[in-house]
Amino acid sequence: MKVVIVGGVAGGASAAARLRRLDENAEIILFEKGEYISYANCGLPYYIGEVIKEREKLIVQTPEAMSKRFNIDIRTLSEVTKIIPSEKTVIVHDIQNDKTYKETYDKLILSPGAEPIKPPMPGIDGKNIFTLRNIPDTYRIKDFVDYNKPKKAVVVGGGFIGLEVAENLKEVGLDVTVVELADHVMAPLDYEMASIVHQHLRDKGINLILKDGVKEFQHKNNSTTVVLNSGKTIDTDMVVLGIGVRPDIKLAKDAGLAIGDLGGIKVNEYLQTSDPDIYAVGDAIEVKDYINGSYTLIPLAGPANKQGRIAADNIAGRKTVYNGTQGTSVAKIFDLTVAATGNNETILKRVGIDYNKVIIHPNSHASYYPDALPLTIKLLFKKEDGRILGAQIVGFDGVDKRIDVIATAIRANMTVYDLEELELSYAPPYSSAKDPVNMAGFAASNILRGDISVFHWDEIENIDMSKSIILDVRTDMEYELGNIEGSVNIPVDDLRENLDKIPKDKDIFVYCQVGLRGYIACRILMQNGFKSVKNLSGGYKIYETATSDSSDITIRYDDEQTECGMCITSDKKKLDDSIITLEIDACGLQCPGPIMQTFNAIKNLKDGDILKIKASDPGFENDIKTWCQRTGNTLLDLYHEGRTIVAKIKKNTNDKKVEVSQNSEKNDKAIIVFSGDLDKAIAAFIIANGAAAMGRKVTLFFTFWGLNILRKPEKVSIKKDFLSKMFGMMMPRGSKKLKLSKMNMLGIGPKMIRYIMNKKNVASLEDLIKQALKNGVRIVACNMSSDIMGITKEELIDGVELGGVASFIGAAEQSDTTLFI
Repeated sequence: MKVVIVGGVAGGASAAARLRRLDENAEIILFEKGEYISYANCGLPYYIGEVIKEREKLIVQTPEAMSKRFNIDIRTLSEVTKIIPSEKTVIVHDIQNDKTYKETYDKLILSPGAEPIKPPMPGIDGKNIFTLRNIPDTYRIKDFVDYNKPKKAVVVGGGFIGLEVAENLKEVGLDVTVVELADHVMAPLDYEMASIVHQHLRDKGINLILKDGVKEFQHKNNSTTVVLNSGKTIDTDMVVLGIGVRPDIKLAKDAGLAIGDLGGIKVNEYLQTSDPDIYAVGDAIEVKDYINGSYTLIPLAGPANKQGRIAADNIAGRKTVYNGTQGTSVAKIFDLTVAATGNNETILKRVGIDYNKVIIHPNSHASYYPDALPLTIKLLFKKEDGRILGAQIVGFDGVDKRIDVIATAIRANMTVYDLEELELSYAPPYSSAKDPVNMAGFAASNILRGDISVFHWDEIENIDMSKSIILDVRTDMEYELGNIEGSVNIPVDDLRENLDKIPKDKDIFVYCQVGLRGYIACRILMQNGFKSVKNLSGGYKIYETATSDSSDITIRYDDEQTECGMCITSDKKKLDDSIITLEIDACGLQCPGPIMQTFNAIKNLKDGDILKIKASDPGFENDIKTWCQRTGNTLLDLYHEGRTIVAKIKKNTNDKKVEVSQNSEKNDKAIIVFSGDLDKAIAAFIIANGAAAMGRKVTLFFTFWGLNILRKPEKVSIKKDFLSKMFGMMMPRGSKKLKLSKMNMLGIGPKMIRYIMNKKNVASLEDLIKQALKNGVRIVACNMSSDIMGITKEELIDGVELGGVASFIGAAEQSDTTLFI
C-alpha cells in the first residue's frame, strides 16, 4: 500500500509516524512545501520574546531524523499543486529544483493546515507588517525586532496568538497596542471572564483598544500609522496581524472534494472526505463539536495530532472514530493563566441549548498555606440534568490542572453532581480538601437542587427597584470601598438580628464579594420565610470587573475561602521581608492618604528601621519616589504585586538627610494649571514649550478645571456613579471644547482666537500639547481632583501621568519659577 501525505507538523507528521508503527511494509511519502516537517508552532511567540533563546529548540523533528527512524520518504520544499482523484495521482512542484512531476497513491491524507487571514485593505502588504504561522514568519519578526530596534508595535487581534505575541513584544521592551474588533479578547471566553484579562493586560502596560477595527495602514519613511474604523490613529514601527486563520482548502476544492458550510474540508467520523480514498486532518477540516453536535472550525494542535493518528488507524484497517472536538485550550498572558473547554454562552445560545451557569472564586490551594491565589471559575451546565457543557478558568496558579479535570469530565459525559464526588489529590501546597473543581460542582448542584437561586452581573441594570431590594451582606468597610448602586448594607453576621428591616413582599437580590457569604445569607432568609431570594453568582468581584473599564481596580474580599489578597509579584523582590520592621496596608486610600500613612509610620520608627507599605492609589508610585527624595529617607525597593504597589523604605535621621545644595543651580519650571479656559491653557503650553526649548525641565500639574484640557475628545466607555456622569456631561470634553475666560460670546470667541492663531501661524492648543509631550514636558494630572471630578485615567490623552501633591512639591523645589494659572 502506498500512502501520500500532504503537509507535516501536527496532523501529517503524526499520521506518518502512526502509520509506520501499524504497517512496516507500507510505502509512505510525506510532502511539505516548507523546510520544516515538525516544529513547535505553539512556542513561536516565546522565541520572539527570548524565553526560548535558541532557534534549534523550535524544531521538534528534522526530516533526516524522522526519515531514518520511521523509514518514510520525506520531501521538503515540495508543494503538491493538484490532486487528480480519478487517476489517484498528485502533481508535485519541486521548489528547490523548479521541476514538476506526478506521484501516485493508494490512500491520500491531506494536512494543509490553515492560513493567516489578511483582509484586503490599503497598506497591508507593508514590509513592517507581519503574520505569525510558521518558523519563517517567526524569524522575520525576530530579525526585524533585533535589527530595526522598533519602539512601538500594534498587534491586530486579541486571540491566543495575538496576546502571546503582545506579551512577548512587551517583554523585549516595546510599547504595545492591541486592537480587537470584538468587545473582548480571547473568543472562547465570555465577556466577564475576559474582563479579568483586560485588566491584567492594562496593568502590564498594554494599550488595549476594543470594539474597533483597522481600516488601513499608512506608511511614511520607517513609520506606519494604523487608521481605525473609529477614525483614531496609532503611530507604530511594526504591526503583527493576529486576526485569525482560515482553512487552506484550495487543493481539496480544486479536486472536487466536498467543502462544508463553514469553509473547511468536509469529513466523516473516520476522517474520510467525499472521496473515500482521501482523508483530511488538522486545521483545514470541519469537525463535530463534541458538546452540541454541530460542525465547527477549531484549529488546535491537540485535536490535529489525534486526527492524524485516527486517519492512520483507518487506513491500516482499524476502524476508529473521531468523536469530535471540545476545544480545550490554555494560554499564558503575563502572570495570568487563561483556559477554556467546551462551549461558551455565545455558542450555547446560538445552538439553542438551555443552560445554567455559576461563577466561583476558590483558592488555588489551602488558604493557610503561603501564596494561595484565587481562581475564577465559570461552569456551564444543562438545566435539565446538570450535564457539563463548558468551563472557563482565569487565575495565577492551578488553572491548567482544573481545566483538564473538567475537560475529562466533559469527555466522560459527567454531570455537576459527579464533580461533587470526584476524589482529587490534596495537600496544602497543591489544593484544598474541597478542590476548586468540587466547589464548582457544589455551587452548580445547589442551584439544580433548589437550595439557591442565582442572578448574574448583567441582569442588575434590569432589576425593578420598586419591587426589589439589593442586599449587600459584606462588612461596612467593604461596602464603603465600593458597592452596587441602590444596595442596602447588612453584614451577614448581623443578618439574623435585622430580618425585620427586610420587606418580605419584595424580591431580595443578595450579594457579597465572591458569593460565599451571599449563599449563607440566602439560606438564612429562605428559612425565615422570605420567598423570592437570589444570590449574585461570582459576587461583587465579577460585577465590578465586568462593568468597569478601568485598569486601576483593587479587588478586596475576606470570605472564608478567599482570605488572602489577590496579588502576585510581577517583578522579582530585591529585599528580603525578614528585615522589615513595620508593614502597613494603605490599599483603598486616595492621595494624599498613602503618603500620610507613610509619614506617620516613619515618624515613629528608629533610624535604620525599614517600612513596607502597600497602596492601590496609582499616583503613589510617583509620589513615594519624590517623598523619599525630599525627606532624605531611602527608597530600597518599589514594585508591583498584581494591582498593588509595594514600597520598602529605610528611615534616615535628620542629620543624614540628603539636602539639596543651596548653591546648586535650580532652573526647572513648575506650573499649576487650575483653569480650564482656552486662553490660559494656550498660555501655559506656550510657556512650557518655551522653557523646554531652553533646556529646562518643565512640570505641568493639572488640577480641577484644568483637567478638562487633558480629556480625550471622544467619549470613553467607563462605568461611573451618577454624580460622576453628571460632572462628565457638564464639563467640556477635551481642548477643542474649552471656553475663553473673557469675550466667550456664546462660543464665537474661541473660534475667533483659533482663526487668528492659524492666520498668524501660531500653533493650535492641540499642536502645543503634542509639542510639549515631544519636548519632554512632564504632564501630571492630580489624582485626587481627578477622583473628585469623576475623571478616570482612560479619559485622559496619552502621555499624561497621575500624581499627587508630593509629585508637584518635588518638582517645585527643583524649580526657580512656579506659576499658578
